Amino acid sequence: MAKLATWIRTNDLLDMSPSRMVATLYDEAIAALQDTKQAIAWNDIESRCNAVSLAHELVGALYLCLDNERGGKVAENLASIYGFILQRLHRINFENDPSIADEAIGLLTPLRDSWVELDHKIENPEAHAPVAVAS
Repeated sequence: MAKLATWIRTNDLLDMSPSRMVATLYDEAIAALQDTKQAIAWNDIESRCNAVSLAHELVGALYLCLDNERGGKVAENLASIYGFILQRLHRINFENDPSIADEAIGLLTPLRDSWVELDHKIENPEAHAPVAVAS
């Protein structure tokens, strides 16, 4: 996690809620995958390798953050998704194939959206409280 400080300022990270931190990891992983696709389009091998490495590190961090005890089946399912993505990311450098990055983005985006929604609910619980209907 030493590289976290290179793309997220330490003070910002320390001020984040746990749900915001997870959402940020997703944001950064997706951004690295977008950078991967751009590097492939530009035929920039070094940038592609660096972006794939960063995406791999970020998805690996998400994997390592899983709490299998408390997370139960959800953590197990996320571990499967992250493991699949980690396995596939290596293929990008061998095949120079942006569709693999697209596949990973497609898997990560709805998960990211769920964490952002959760973070908003935690930040503004009264805005998400059920409304009582008078009869």
